[in-house]
Amino acid sequence: MFDTSTTALLRAVLDEVCESVPRRENGVRTQVAAKILEAATRGEVSPEGLRQVGRQALSQVPTMWR
Repeated sequence: MFDTSTTALLRAVLDEVCESVPRRENGVRTQVAAKILEAATRGEVSPEGLRQVGRQALSQVPTMWR
């Protein structure tokens, strides 16, 4: 779907946005990853744009998952 460099960017943005989220919190990371992926699919591939989408998604995750 995406080239190698875009995939690496998506992964890096996810890791950056979720740096304070424990790895075991798969539900949170999955929610954020889905939103970042949706944005990339729509054409958003700038690092800052993807970070913004990721941060917004993280802020909307139910608190019971954080």
